[in-house]
Amino acid sequence: MGITHPGQPNSHGSVMPIQSEARSDNLSVFAQRLLQLRKTKKWTQPELAKKVGTSGPIIGRYERGEMVPSIDVARRIANAFDVTLDYLFNDGAQPSIVTDKATLKKWLELENLPQEDRERIQFVMDCLIRDAKARQAYGA
Repeated sequence: MGITHPGQPNSHGSVMPIQSEARSDNLSVFAQRLLQLRKTKKWTQPELAKKVGTSGPIIGRYERGEMVPSIDVARRIANAFDVTLDYLFNDGAQPSIVTDKATLKKWLELENLPQEDRERIQFVMDCLIRDAKARQAYGA
């Protein structure tokens, strides 16, 4: 087995953490998001590992912030949860970021429509969102 240097992928597709404050923050965000997403889906570490082509113990190390995945493994994790890489690694200080890929795709399609069509669709969306919020508020 060869030596793995910080920042270099190892045989599991993981990258040993590089010690820096910014990297530590991103690693912490990634670890928290990964754990949250996995628990939301009610997947075990081995189940997620199988979906992304790694092992359960490696997923555990990601969730504890001990390791960061290679970009390839991170992309497979994002795809498994249908979220963006940006969502996985950034703290989300900007609430306007769309993290759901299906919603993002629709939003990008909307941007390519003529202005009049966009305004009409956004009006309908506003009405549907208002109605959904009212149903939530009144328990309907």
